[in-house]
Amino acid sequence: MQSSCTAAVRAVSARFLNRQKVTDMSRIDGIDPDQASGRIARVLEAQRANWGAPLANHLVYARRPDLFRAVRGMWSALDHDGILGAALVCLVNRRVAALNGCSF
Repeated sequence: MQSSCTAAVRAVSARFLNRQKVTDMSRIDGIDPDQASGRIARVLEAQRANWGAPLANHLVYARRPDLFRAVRGMWSALDHDGILGAALVCLVNRRVAALNGCSF
């Protein structure tokens, strides 16, 4: 089942990816997603299926697998533990994106 947050992110992502001029926010090159393996490859493939491409920040996190696991653990906990409602998780996601200069 797709959450309303996922649907909103997918819609914004589609608009973002369809722009003629895309400005990269990352100052550190991410990994080549085709070279990823294990859990990182599965997460990036799921992002590709959901949003059309792996998320740029996850490509950077993947340079350091321990950091990647930690970040994914945080978002997984927010998504599944129910500590925060889905709407608040969406707001946290947007706030983090804004603080990082991400156009989402």
